[in-house]
Amino acid sequence: MADPSLHESFAPFTRIEYVLNSHESPSKRTPGTTPSRRAVLGSGMALGLGLLLTACGSSGVALQKAPTGDPVRGGSLRVGLAGGGAADTLDPHSPVSTTDIARVVNLYESLLYRDENFELKPLLALSAVPDATALVWTVALRPGVKFHDGRPVTAKDVAATFARVTDPDDPKSGAAALTILDEVKVIDDLTVEFRLNTPTATFDDSLGQYALGIVPEDFDVQHPIGTGPFKASSFDPGLRSVFVRNDAYWREHEPYLDELTILNFSDDDAMLNALLSTQVDAIGQIPLALLEVISADPRISILNSETGAWLPFTMRTDKAPFDDVRVRQAFRLAVDRQQMIEQVLSGNGSLGNDLYAPFDPGYAKQLPQRTQDIGKAKALLAEAGFSNGLDIELVTAPIQAGAVEAAQVFAQQAQAAGIRVKIRRVDTTTFFGDDYLSWTFAQDFWYTRNFLPQVNNSSLPTSPFNETHWDDPEFLELIESATTEVDETKRNALITKAQQIEYERGGYIIWGHPNQADAYQKYVAGLIPNKTGLALSGFEFRRAWIGVTK
Repeated sequence: MADPSLHESFAPFTRIEYVLNSHESPSKRTPGTTPSRRAVLGSGMALGLGLLLTACGSSGVALQKAPTGDPVRGGSLRVGLAGGGAADTLDPHSPVSTTDIARVVNLYESLLYRDENFELKPLLALSAVPDATALVWTVALRPGVKFHDGRPVTAKDVAATFARVTDPDDPKSGAAALTILDEVKVIDDLTVEFRLNTPTATFDDSLGQYALGIVPEDFDVQHPIGTGPFKASSFDPGLRSVFVRNDAYWREHEPYLDELTILNFSDDDAMLNALLSTQVDAIGQIPLALLEVISADPRISILNSETGAWLPFTMRTDKAPFDDVRVRQAFRLAVDRQQMIEQVLSGNGSLGNDLYAPFDPGYAKQLPQRTQDIGKAKALLAEAGFSNGLDIELVTAPIQAGAVEAAQVFAQQAQAAGIRVKIRRVDTTTFFGDDYLSWTFAQDFWYTRNFLPQVNNSSLPTSPFNETHWDDPEFLELIESATTEVDETKRNALITKAQQIEYERGGYIIWGHPNQADAYQKYVAGLIPNKTGLALSGFEFRRAWIGVTK
């Protein structure tokens, strides 16, 4: 699976015009019966939305100017997000849905974090430094930080947090990446040592995961205590979560809001309706196909963020026909990547080159951009014994915005190379069910990661989500060397070599990196583009503020 905490499913299409006559809360709306939302993206739906925008624009709603100047303290922010349900949680170490992640980021804080530029920065730690062997990492904690109940954060809390995450009887979502962790040793109140069983030069990246928020030794999820900018006030799984400002927050002046409310929506369309009717102030992850139409509303601002996210096709390298590298190469050459960007992402994305981790300092930028070459694709297929082309089933599901559309565009493009694609669409639950990781040809999605953490997740025989069943001895040798190499320059060189191997014979078709697009009312301020792939400034609502009285 891609990021196990980030998969979304989309409920049936709710008619976009519903909001015009509805005064019910979003959670009470009844889904419509019209066909698939995705089927009308970019055409009929865009037209419907345009009509709605026209209606809103002529309804006398006062237009607000974007606020300027210093942040204003006070007010509340209502955030709409699609997804979530009865299984929603406030557990800092088991976020599943997008709404879970939004809650976790605002309630809890990890030792390090990825900022809006995807740079690793201190959070509850002041520093994280390896020894010469990369077997021991010493972390100095930020002094003066307190939990929501007023108790100070200590090294014992850090040790207890990681013991909770890696509990063998109840491992949390971050446990798989921490199998290298032998012990968290408390040195003094503000110092801990992470002692590893395997040299790991990039262990600090693991410490920067949002699902590793530090909690008190006696943490109880029924009383969610963290150090985040907001404190839990009320929680109705699948419906709404309300938070209030943490007045003792350690960052000066932040947060600015008195209250934060996160509302669940059954699908993108209901969420969009809520924004346009000002039932919410901001929404995350809007369909890229509707970006231009939504931005035409003068009341709405768009947050369009470049990301390193990717939506790959996955070819099982251990199973015919993809056990022949020539077939994998042919499939990659059948793709018109620019056309995929235009048709699937409406131009809001960057070209992929069958490589992930584009922000990694070791990213193999020198490799030539792969482009569609139908003649070469046919020749490779013929060499592999498919001179008359081949038939292949592609399993797809609405696992992420654009996934099904990408499958459809690929099927059209591949015809020219003699690749006859039969699309098998399943629902998200089926896709990630018992057969997940066994599909011969399918799709997946991942958010921004650097190279080695991504490899740990999906490109090793021991990875929890090795969807391409990739097991290349030369690649593995390079990864082992890179993982233990403390010298960054040498490590980046090893990463570049490993990427070249995946470029030449890997099992992913990575055609692009979609942007992250969000929308918010003009009176909301403090939201900035964020490369992590998480919506709405990485859900860092500590910086958000309201410029006018709503």
